[in-house]
Amino acid sequence: MAEVAESGPIEPQAKHVVYCGVCTLPSEYCEFGGTAKKCEEWLRDSHPDLHEQLYSEEAVSANLSNLSLSVRERAAKDAAKKEAKAAAAETRDAERKAASKVQIKRIERNKRKHVTVITGLEVHGLENKKVAKELGKKFATGSSVTKSAAGVEEITVQGDVSDDVQEWLVEIKGIPEVNTELVEDKKKKSTT
Repeated sequence: MAEVAESGPIEPQAKHVVYCGVCTLPSEYCEFGGTAKKCEEWLRDSHPDLHEQLYSEEAVSANLSNLSLSVRERAAKDAAKKEAKAAAAETRDAERKAASKVQIKRIERNKRKHVTVITGLEVHGLENKKVAKELGKKFATGSSVTKSAAGVEEITVQGDVSDDVQEWLVEIKGIPEVNTELVEDKKKKSTT
């Protein structure tokens, strides 16, 4: 205690932590995520010095020498299981994306007034609020995010811009054209 007082207070040093670009965990903990192989490739490409420190032959053999044989086998099984689970989830997401449709509806409000309603963008990784803002700026019109009667979020854009929205989603946002669907709704005329 007396030594600390004589030399003065010790300044805390900030530690620089490198977060993985794949799993967003600190690089030292990538092995606990499900994408260890992809994380290692990312680390090799972006931070070769840290990759050498964590995945070199000496580092791996030093870490393995501390483990018993049964623990090594269990760790290998767990890693393989996590890897398979991550691959299955990735495949499932890709299938869901391929099967999902973005619906673009042109709805007639009254006489010559129309609105365009867009649903199904969440599956393709797009945020409704950001897309609504972009569409409002692009077409110089009002756009908002609302909940439909079914409880699904939808983007409502004033005006008949359904064809332009479809073209914009395909070209700018990268949604395949087969995954977009144009629907035209007309209000039923009252018989009174």
